[in-house]
Amino acid sequence: QVQLVESGGGLVQAGGSLRLSCVASGRTFNGGGMAWFRQAPAKEREFVAVISWSFDRTYYGDSVKGRFTISRDNAKNTVYLQMNSLKPEDTAVYYCAAKVFGTAISSNDYNYWGQGIQVTVSS
Repeated sequence: QVQLVESGGGLVQAGGSLRLSCVASGRTFNGGGMAWFRQAPAKEREFVAVISWSFDRTYYGDSVKGRFTISRDNAKNTVYLQMNSLKPEDTAVYYCAAKVFGTAISSNDYNYWGQGIQVTVSS
C-alpha cells in the first residue's frame, strides 16, 4: 500500500556531502516513523537514522552521529538524509524504510522499503 522511492545518491569524494530523499506514496502513518538503513557488500544491513513522523524525535547510529542529519517534510511525504563529512566507510546501498507504529533501529521492525540507492565515497 505504501511505496518508497529514494533519490540523490551518487559518487562523492571523502569529506564531501550528499542529500538523499525518500518520497512515500499511498499512505503514511502519523504514529509511525521513517528510517534510513544501509548495506555494504558482504555486510549486514546497518541502521543509520530514524525520525518520528509526528514528532521531531531522531536517533542515529554511532557511526554517523554528528555527520548525518535526518529530517522530514510531512506535506510532501518526504524524508531526507543529509550526509556530511563522508568517509569511504559510508559506501553502501542506502534504503528508506517506513514503520506503521513507533520507531525502531531493527530492520525487522519496518513494514515498507524502497529499492535502495547507491552511495559511493572515494578516498
